[in-house]
Amino acid sequence: MSLHLRPVHFVDTPIGLPDGSVVRLAGGMQWFAAYEVSTAESRRIVSVADVASLGERAAALHARITAPRPPLVLGARTLRLDQPLVAGILNVTPDSFSDGGRHAGDPAAAAAAGVDMAAAGAALVDLGGESTRPGAAQVWEGDEIARVLPVVERLAASGTPVSIDTRKAGVMEAALAAGAHIVNDVSALLWDDRALEVVVRAGCPVILMHSPDPKAGGHGRPVYRNVATEVFDWLEARIDAIVAAGVPRERIVADPGIGFGKSLADNLALVNALALFHGLGCPIMLGASRKRMIGALDNAAPVERRLGGSVALALKGADAGVQFLRVHDVPETVQALKLWRGLRDRALAGG
Repeated sequence: MSLHLRPVHFVDTPIGLPDGSVVRLAGGMQWFAAYEVSTAESRRIVSVADVASLGERAAALHARITAPRPPLVLGARTLRLDQPLVAGILNVTPDSFSDGGRHAGDPAAAAAAGVDMAAAGAALVDLGGESTRPGAAQVWEGDEIARVLPVVERLAASGTPVSIDTRKAGVMEAALAAGAHIVNDVSALLWDDRALEVVVRAGCPVILMHSPDPKAGGHGRPVYRNVATEVFDWLEARIDAIVAAGVPRERIVADPGIGFGKSLADNLALVNALALFHGLGCPIMLGASRKRMIGALDNAAPVERRLGGSVALALKGADAGVQFLRVHDVPETVQALKLWRGLRDRALAGG
């Protein structure tokens, strides 16, 4: 029987509640009192005090969901994962869906934009040299390296933590050697047969994203019976395989892949079910900034008019305990999170 646990019945504070009636979510700022327990046959609500009666699978998921996430050490920087962090998106592609290639061909300007993101509060700059939008042309590895390498070098010299957003082992190797700290692969290390070997050898953290057909680009459209549990199961199996290959679980970040091979209904269901993914035992990244789902719910709003929806999705992720929010609009998201944090601090104090 396949069983999944989604934390529900969140509470403002554990103060004044009976011992054992609520538990902390992944060492973060949220506390919850119950699980939605789902199997292929049924769904029901069970209190956290009673979850141990559901068997070994439930006990293992409960342990993963409640375990604090160890910090990520990125060179001289340490990222604590007890509250949501912002990863700023920096594209150096001529065909980016979000910025129209604003930084293409100008490494100094691109690096300056990344430094500005860090100054505005981004904990990490996620640098990409190949568009992964539907229908985008594949970029030759050498061209991708030429785009990203001078930017990585400048950002690393400035002390800015960098993740390299790529599917290609050669790009990973070059970027890590130039000072990048994390690999972010939309294919979960499945597109390039050497990618897993590179990550294992480097000992770096890796972000694994779900897509239904990573070898073909990630934008196929399967029909899901339950998108949240099917994406969870895919990521769980992929994480287990990568742990078995030598990457410690604490260096793996999981991304449910909003917009990759999912319909609007699928994307909405995934966002609503984000807390489920803490059962993977890894930090979670939410990458929903400026995506098509926002325009689909707002009269086909173009990319440049999706800030409000992007911030709303980021706050939804924060409420679900997501550790990384991958966004284009760093200052606005950081400001929203400061307000969110203030509200959580006050609630946890019992007020």
